Amino acid sequence: MFSTMPGSEELAEQFGDDDDVLNEVEVNGNWTPQEKALHEARLKAKAKLLLRRTSSRDSTRESLSEASGEPGADPTSPKGKINGNDRKSRMGKGRGLPKKGQRLSQPHSVDPNYDESSQGDTVYATVVPELELGELEKAVNPIVQEYFEHGDTREVQALLKELNLGANRFEFSSLAVSLALEGKASHRELTSRLLSDLVGRVLSEADMGRAFDKMLKDLPDLILDTPEAPQMLGQFIARAIADHALPMDFLDRYKGKVDCEHARAALDRAAVLLSMKREIVRLDNVWGVGGGQRPVRHLVKEMNLLLKEYLISGDVSEAERCLRDLEVPHFHHELVYEAVIMVLESTGESAVQMMVKLLKAFWETGLITLDQMNRGFRRVFDELPDICLDVPHAHTIMETFVDLCFTETVITKQLRDACPSRGRKRFVSEGDGGLIKQ
Repeated sequence: MFSTMPGSEELAEQFGDDDDVLNEVEVNGNWTPQEKALHEARLKAKAKLLLRRTSSRDSTRESLSEASGEPGADPTSPKGKINGNDRKSRMGKGRGLPKKGQRLSQPHSVDPNYDESSQGDTVYATVVPELELGELEKAVNPIVQEYFEHGDTREVQALLKELNLGANRFEFSSLAVSLALEGKASHRELTSRLLSDLVGRVLSEADMGRAFDKMLKDLPDLILDTPEAPQMLGQFIARAIADHALPMDFLDRYKGKVDCEHARAALDRAAVLLSMKREIVRLDNVWGVGGGQRPVRHLVKEMNLLLKEYLISGDVSEAERCLRDLEVPHFHHELVYEAVIMVLESTGESAVQMMVKLLKAFWETGLITLDQMNRGFRRVFDELPDICLDVPHAHTIMETFVDLCFTETVITKQLRDACPSRGRKRFVSEGDGGLIKQ
């Protein structure tokens, strides 16, 4: 006996080859019990196979006749062919669902009925997600800091257009002004120019108004880091109105509606500046001019005024602050030169001591470098012969001042040795012929 019964199709195939052999064995009457059982099993399998084929054909005819509306349609005829896109099973089984991976609702280029022109134009676009407030701050801070270095407003515009600022675009102006409040005067000037250039291109006047409204509300927090924030914000507002970055009626919106004293101080500052400059289109000098953009004559005048105020007040810290505000570290040798000239033209000892103290403070804080200190002194050394025409004792005063500076470690030994000296001239006795000897 076999452990498994072969399939009906395999048995049917075997019948065609073995029927003659089995009939011959039956005629001879030589059947064994095993052969007889095998023969009966094959007959049963063959009967089941024929029955299954007959039922399958009947169900196929019924499904085709229902689909075509004609009873008994021949499946081999052209009318009886099954549609390739028909959801019904060809075997009359299944739930009528589309095959896996098949989408019948949308035409595909493989479909012979697909018409590309009827599908419309295909548009490809890059979607940039809108930045949240925290992400916007992280993206804007480096842009503003780099702008303070290169000063190119067009580059900032290009970078902002690549970002999707969305409804928070007004936050850029408030962030830029906040960074400028903590920076230098030149940074505030650059920020005012940037805001003026961005209006109409990246930002609108309404966005700018929302930004300054927010900053007026945040003034109590801003003064913690920048005590002069109300006055500076007022200058920003005045400059923005003059540059047409803010609406002209911006100040009128707040009349009689401000309770915060800091916001009131900022608005009053803006109103005063606009009233003083009402005949001038732009408040270009509200922040002064950046150090590198100032004319040399103006810088010399500022340094002279700085030194004269110091000789009157004696306030080293105020003099240091004024020098830093000029933002011209490459021109500090002019301050050293002017300080030495004032010492040579002074009549008392107090000027000498005060200038030594001032230069020492600048040297120790690193405000004046070794190169700038040496250049200032050497300029005086080169001009000393001409200075002596107006100040006869210039050599003596110069030697005393240089020795004091060297003692206080303001200058180096090489610079002290480079100071020109003038030997004493004296008249000899009559026996020497009245000649002047060195």
